[in-house]
Amino acid sequence: MQGERKTLTQLSVPICLETLFYMLSGMVDTLMLSSVSDQAVGAVGTANTYIGVFIIMFGVISSGMIAVMSQNIGAGRPGIAYQARQLGLVFNALTGILMSFILAAFSGWILKIVSIAPALLEPAETYLKIVGGASFLNALIPIFSSYLRVFGYTKHSLIGTVVGNVINIILNSVFLFVFNWGVMGVAAATVFSKVVNLIIVAAMGAVLIKAKQSPERAQPRKILAQIVKIGFPSAFETALYNVAMTFIVCFMNHMDTDGMNVTARSYAMQIANFSYCVGAALAQANAIMTGWRIGFVAANKKLAKAMGNIQSHATSNPNSIAQAAAVEALNGDQSIIETMKKTYIERRDYMVDKINSIDGLRCKTPHGAFYVFMNVKDVLNKEHYGKMINTANELCQDILDRALVALVPSEGFGVDGYVRLSYATSMDTIKTGLDRIEKYLKGEFNEVEYSDNELNA
Repeated sequence: MQGERKTLTQLSVPICLETLFYMLSGMVDTLMLSSVSDQAVGAVGTANTYIGVFIIMFGVISSGMIAVMSQNIGAGRPGIAYQARQLGLVFNALTGILMSFILAAFSGWILKIVSIAPALLEPAETYLKIVGGASFLNALIPIFSSYLRVFGYTKHSLIGTVVGNVINIILNSVFLFVFNWGVMGVAAATVFSKVVNLIIVAAMGAVLIKAKQSPERAQPRKILAQIVKIGFPSAFETALYNVAMTFIVCFMNHMDTDGMNVTARSYAMQIANFSYCVGAALAQANAIMTGWRIGFVAANKKLAKAMGNIQSHATSNPNSIAQAAAVEALNGDQSIIETMKKTYIERRDYMVDKINSIDGLRCKTPHGAFYVFMNVKDVLNKEHYGKMINTANELCQDILDRALVALVPSEGFGVDGYVRLSYATSMDTIKTGLDRIEKYLKGEFNEVEYSDNELNA
């Protein structure tokens, strides 16, 4: 539990600080704009409300992508996590370009539809054209930031936000108080700072994370479907909130022509936004940690071991190429089967007869698969080459070291005193291996020297 708290803290604190700095950037914009006019504050607040409505689609991808990436990282598939990021990047980039065009080209028309207060129309349109026209940045930054966070680089994502905000404050000061650009200056500073933020997080992701090099890949359509399935409910909730805020702003614009109601709301919202920082950070940190723990289980040691055994055998399956070959083999000419059966029977019978002829070894004739389960109990709990051999595992290790024959001890199958041999190999290899086992049990390996042919067998 202590480790869980530490991990949660390490993840959530940088995310919380990043969110806080993002909120501070908005407050600084508001405070600096207030020196120009209250209407300027109201105009920017109104424009941002409508930008938020138009960029809801970005949230579908970015929030769903976090879950899909973290789950695949937890499952040991970083290559698919990278693939999810690429799909999210392409989707958000295309959507962002479309949204940017709509907001830049139809800003005045959009504002008139919602009956913005006349005093706010011109500055709001200016801000909406510039910032809305660059809304594709809002689509791309979350993709790269989320990519850093799910791999645990939350501090590096924070650096991008902090640097961007510092630049925003500096440029705001220059554009507002030196060049007297008003709302246009704030909009230009916002866009430039987002460009810097994007460059930083994209570069850090490329340098720090090597998931691209991992070979795992999945069907793009399947991954995108997962992203949308997870992200849509969250984005829909945000959409409902933003639509509600839009109606509220529209209603407030109808109440006065000076836009002071909307201006007052803009001041209040900047303060209220701070209350979301901690909750949003904890939620995202928990989502990442949950994804990382895909495949984890809380259980007693015996149960966990049994589950691990099942999982390891369940994943040791034929690859897709072998499966396709098997289908062709089943549907093709079957005449080869009789030849194979004859060959396997010959190998089996030789192995069984040879084992039963060696002192201390015995086995039964198998009637399936291509294995012989050799009973070695009579040669255990005895000294071999000056060393006590008590288990099948110890016997297999010593035979490997001295006779260069690799065997499979029975402990892995839940029974003691047996060794598994395979006759799915050439007759020459079977003969060589059994001869070496016999020599080992006769104690002849102290003087034996291997030829090159024997070592390569």
